[in-house]
Amino acid sequence: MATSIHISLKHQSYLREPEGTELGRKIIAESIRLINELGFEDFTFKKLATEIGSTEASVYRYFENKHKLLVYLVSWYWAWLHYTVTFRTQNINDARERLSRAIEVITKAGEEDDPAVAHIDERQLHRVVIAESPKVYYTKEVDTENKAGFFLEYKRLCHHLALIVLEINADYRYPHALMSTMLEAAHQQLYFAQHLPSLTDVRSEQYSETVAFLKQIVFAAVDK
Repeated sequence: MATSIHISLKHQSYLREPEGTELGRKIIAESIRLINELGFEDFTFKKLATEIGSTEASVYRYFENKHKLLVYLVSWYWAWLHYTVTFRTQNINDARERLSRAIEVITKAGEEDDPAVAHIDERQLHRVVIAESPKVYYTKEVDTENKAGFFLEYKRLCHHLALIVLEINADYRYPHALMSTMLEAAHQQLYFAQHLPSLTDVRSEQYSETVAFLKQIVFAAVDK
């Protein structure tokens, strides 16, 4: 039997913690499916309420607006990915091997659903994060939301990876810049491969090619 994990965010992005109720979990699950299907621009709380057999008012009791719902979904994804990276590298002593494995886990996060979280389809969430996550922090409110802790999960994962970089090369000057670049590229290259192929040499859905590319640029920098 698969081990069940529970990721609960203490976050100002929500009004009521959705993981704590059946309705909240339905809101999360169906919003992922709808945003993946429709795109964030065409997604509305009215459409979501119809899908879950409830009312818009019930959705608004959990989230003030759809931007904050997207913040929650992306934050949940980074928290889940941080947990997954930590779990799958915990018995690896060599820092270089640990970072290599972390790059694989991060890039291939969309290959299969995680049975440890029954109500969330991580494959769909991965596609949502690839397509929509820049809308979370490329906003006029980014500084205010940063102070409110909206992006802590992303920053914690980046810092976790940066510390591994420093284990490999304590003199490397740009560990956080390198790891945030790697995290963005893990999504960006797959998106380009699917939609703007002339911008990349990675073929569509070729996770292994993206892994090879990211390892090449990361270790070329760290090993200098």
